[in-house]
Amino acid sequence: MDAHPDLEPIAFLLGRWEGAGVIGYPTMESANFGQEVEFGHNGKPFLTYRSRSWLLDAEGAKVRPLATETGFWRIQPERQLEVCLAHPTGIVEIYVGEVVFHKIELRTDVVARAASAKEYTAGHRLYGLVNGNLMYAYDMAAVGQPLQSHASAELKKVADFEPED
Repeated sequence: MDAHPDLEPIAFLLGRWEGAGVIGYPTMESANFGQEVEFGHNGKPFLTYRSRSWLLDAEGAKVRPLATETGFWRIQPERQLEVCLAHPTGIVEIYVGEVVFHKIELRTDVVARAASAKEYTAGHRLYGLVNGNLMYAYDMAAVGQPLQSHASAELKKVADFEPED
């Protein structure tokens, strides 16, 4: 199945990506993490998205699960982008931003939290395709802290997108 033609500005994301990065925040110790991200489509003008990450030990082995998120990336006219994400921790986010060649910059437009979720008020994400790898940086404002660096990673494409039957 071919991707919807409107997806052309973000079609470079399609497939499964794996890699590692660093997380940190004033309320936690810095650590290394591993991540798998999948972008797919069903022929309509949006991408499906799923991300899973794990804490890694000094040798790079998985220690325990970290964050999981799932959602949809919706391209809009003039290379504008809307991203809707849901987290099992009781947080949902809507990001807005734009695509410039193979660079995507997103900022939260809406953040909603369940009563039991930790305080989280804003996010800023920057993605870019660099030498064939997907690089990203994620800043967040949470638990009384201002918007600041939280995570960054470099992911390598390990599989092209294959539509489900």
